[in-house]
Amino acid sequence: MGRKFTAIVLKDLQLELRSKETWVAMVAFALMVALVFGIAVNPLRVALASVFPGVLWVAYLFAGMLGVGRGFEQEARDDALTGLMVAPGDRLAIFLAKLTVAFVFMFTMEWLVLPFMVVLLGEPVAGGVLPLLAVTLALGTVGFVGVGTLFAAMAANTRAGSVLLPVLLVPFSVPVLILAAEATGGVLGHVVPAVDPWPWLHALMAYDVVFLGLPLVLYEFIWEV
Repeated sequence: MGRKFTAIVLKDLQLELRSKETWVAMVAFALMVALVFGIAVNPLRVALASVFPGVLWVAYLFAGMLGVGRGFEQEARDDALTGLMVAPGDRLAIFLAKLTVAFVFMFTMEWLVLPFMVVLLGEPVAGGVLPLLAVTLALGTVGFVGVGTLFAAMAANTRAGSVLLPVLLVPFSVPVLILAAEATGGVLGHVVPAVDPWPWLHALMAYDVVFLGLPLVLYEFIWEV
């Protein structure tokens, strides 16, 4: 399984480095969402510190929806998914490889967008919180791409896959949005009174375990949907 996983990851990363379609679209969309919120929110009426974590994660998750299913869409469009399924190696390697690539794209996008969000909304981020913020972003991203990759694999062979994926993904993204925004607010100290981020981070870990464990049980049936 290791060789199949590595080959798919390297293939997808090389294709993206050449085309730059996915991560450029994700970054542009996240910045556009941030800009809309920055214009719409009146700092004289709303304390931006209280909405900053929510705006941040809304931008991240909406942008992530553009990228989480792109790998499977490309394989289906090029009629290459069947080739991956019958290639030597466990089919689980396909799912894990697509999840890994989606995580790399989204996590990179988050760090590229963060400075613009800080400047746009005028909410500074202290350097001392960056390690724990990185953990929060990673846990939230894993939860989102875990469920997103699962649904993208299920929708890959359907005619309305590009329409079906957001419909399935949005309800399951709400827990990630809430948990990650609360944890981020606690990490950044943007919540009054101060909130301990660790209970929210532990809840994110539990969510991640569930949606990383489900494919281990369901992966043989995913491709038959």
